[in-house]
Amino acid sequence: MSDPIKHECGIALLRLKQPLQYYVDKYGSAFYGLNKLHLLMEKQHNRGQDGAGVANIKFDMSPGDRYISRYRSTDSKPIQDIFDHINGRFESILEENPKKINDVEFLKKNAGFTGELFLGHLRYGTFGRNSIESCHPFLRQNNWITRNLVVAGNFNLTNVDELFDVLLNIGQHPKEKSDTVTILEKIGHFLDVENEELFNELKPQGYSNTEIYNRIAKKIDIERILKRASEDWDGGYTMAGLFGHGDSFVLRDPAGVRPAFWYEDDEVCVVASERPVIQTAFNLKAEDIQELKPGHALIIPKEGEVRETMINEPTSVSSKCSFERIYFSRGNDADIYRERKQLGKNVVPQILKSIDYDLDNSVFSFIPNTAETSFYGMIKGLEDHLNEEKIKQIIALGDKPNQDSIREILLKRARIEKIAIKDAKLRTFITQDDSRDDLVAHVYDITYGSVKRNEDNLVVIDDSIVRGTTLKQSILRILDRLDPKTIIVVSSAPQIRYPDCYGIDMAKMGDFIAFEAAISLLKDTNQENIIEETYMHCKEQENLPKEQQKNMVRNIYEPFTPEQISAKISELLTPESVKAKVEIIYQTIENLHEACPNNTGDWYFTGNYPTPGGNKVVNKAFINWKEGNNKRAY
Repeated sequence: MSDPIKHECGIALLRLKQPLQYYVDKYGSAFYGLNKLHLLMEKQHNRGQDGAGVANIKFDMSPGDRYISRYRSTDSKPIQDIFDHINGRFESILEENPKKINDVEFLKKNAGFTGELFLGHLRYGTFGRNSIESCHPFLRQNNWITRNLVVAGNFNLTNVDELFDVLLNIGQHPKEKSDTVTILEKIGHFLDVENEELFNELKPQGYSNTEIYNRIAKKIDIERILKRASEDWDGGYTMAGLFGHGDSFVLRDPAGVRPAFWYEDDEVCVVASERPVIQTAFNLKAEDIQELKPGHALIIPKEGEVRETMINEPTSVSSKCSFERIYFSRGNDADIYRERKQLGKNVVPQILKSIDYDLDNSVFSFIPNTAETSFYGMIKGLEDHLNEEKIKQIIALGDKPNQDSIREILLKRARIEKIAIKDAKLRTFITQDDSRDDLVAHVYDITYGSVKRNEDNLVVIDDSIVRGTTLKQSILRILDRLDPKTIIVVSSAPQIRYPDCYGIDMAKMGDFIAFEAAISLLKDTNQENIIEETYMHCKEQENLPKEQQKNMVRNIYEPFTPEQISAKISELLTPESVKAKVEIIYQTIENLHEACPNNTGDWYFTGNYPTPGGNKVVNKAFINWKEGNNKRAY
């Protein structure tokens, strides 16, 4: 993606189902679980570069022995920093006791992160706070083992204010107003309630307090806790939690906005944000791994069977995030790879129309690096078109075609070149605006001599265009140095028109070039009254409950076709210095859904938010823009 928007967070939960000695005997290491967690996190590194954290719970420890370990990092290489730190502690302990390297009992008593239950988190902060305090996992400590709670997730809630007030009404005093702390305390409150209810149930039966708490650990109803805690959450989330006594869970939102996949066998139960991560870590086939159903939780008790159970009724229409398929998730998932190729293929008819079907004088490339897969699909679509044309031309040659004529027809190919090269090592430290802009313009470089000057159309595909800043400041300028007749930039995603409020860093209306284009068109066509009316309607709804609000920002786009907005985007993003004609083409919504039929969450394109809080956020985002407040709407 040429526009640097932030990713989502990622999670990795691992439960070792056998005694630790089993892994020493079979795999030769007491650190089997920790090594697997490291791999699960490294393979999701794309999801978190602002920070990371890990937590571990040891089972059946004696009172007085530490049973929860946690370490978090905001280092420039946080995963490496975490595991270097943990390994350093191991080396220090083993240096004095070298023969204890696989002594399970010794390691559990003397070293952290040697338990049976692991939780890893990769953070991509959407609020710009990269302190340790913002890193997951979060820990809610208590002297009663069954009341300890560790939480980490990939999520954003739209109704934090409402949930915060609920906590105040039950007498809590949270240390900050954030969705992470709010969720931690909400689950923690009902974990406390569950403990108290079980204690009151068991106490009259004559058990000692020690026996009561041993029995509580076996009787805690995770489903009931999660149902009570999450019934009023509005947002997209995949939430993982560990209880101090060894139970754990992963909970997914009812619309399925945020992803989660899981696998279980006799040795492990593992959950991650992406399927191929589990495949790689445990050498599995795609069909071995299950997707956690929307509104369901994977319950992993310390004792008993792993089960997937419904916590909240799934929404009638699934809204699994389509941006996962376009960009966020790693492209080595079998389905995502196929879908990204289809996205590139689906936009070919628009490309052919734009170049007037002149393939002889058109060069095709992609903007590195994430658009490469959609580029393959685009080329496949062009080849299919050419094959149909070749059939027609060969038939037109008649019964006795000339061999040279057939050869000429068969040798026709789409012209493919690697045009843009991204210089990943170039950093822009210069502070003066003019000098810095000049340096930014050189983050990409080009392959000279690959385009016929003033004759060729140059077609480059990107996976999405959000703000268009990099296009205007850098890419279009360097492509123009090749002197093409026309530069056509193709987005495999539709126009991004609305903010996300479920964990992606797209929160302000003014950040979207499609919105800027629509506003410009309204002004050009003397329809500025629509801007004022939309603002008035948003203000009228501002204090209504989120369930009563409607997305009024749709009115801004209503007067114009997608093609008109794309044309205006092309105009706005074309630098004055560029000599070539510039055209920007976007994927259609219909073709997006055809390519990604199982991930139909498209609110950033259509404004169809999967929760009521989305409508509240988009209206507030418009109000902020109109009033000149450069801040988030949630």
